[in-house]
Amino acid sequence: MTTLSAAARLCRPRSPWAGRALAAAAMGTMLAVSALPASAAPQAAKADSVLVMVDHAKVVRLPEKAQTVIVGNPAIADVAIQKNGVMIVTGKSFGVTNLIALDASGTLLAESLVRVGADSDSVLTVQRGLERESYSCTPVCQPSAQLGDAQKYFGEVGGQASARSASAMGASKR
Repeated sequence: MTTLSAAARLCRPRSPWAGRALAAAAMGTMLAVSALPASAAPQAAKADSVLVMVDHAKVVRLPEKAQTVIVGNPAIADVAIQKNGVMIVTGKSFGVTNLIALDASGTLLAESLVRVGADSDSVLTVQRGLERESYSCTPVCQPSAQLGDAQKYFGEVGGQASARSASAMGASKR
């Protein structure tokens, strides 16, 4: 388990092409959510940043006495609260949203930005005119539907993945 500041330092762009804007916007604002005092006014401190990749999760420590966590846009990121003040943030879609932590009386304890970007280390993007296709090359390239791919390609790849998953689930129930 790591605090937000340690986790944020680990989330650097892994490719010279991807994440530059994401990293530039986040540099200098990576503070631990738990480091904010309960009395901090929202205007007094810059919003902290949590960097997470689409389809990845990150462990974040909540501030002490946090009772409620609000996600601005759950389509971009979602959270799961665990025991001992630990929260798992999962990147759902590209973009930026916010997290708000409140105590039992509704007092603001902390507010953080969640920036969700692409993990491009092993993804090869093929542009065919206006149509885009993505392949996961770990180490052999295989179709991998990504947000932003051509609708037909995304549907075909997603349909195959769903059919395979359903088949595996049916086989495990026998």
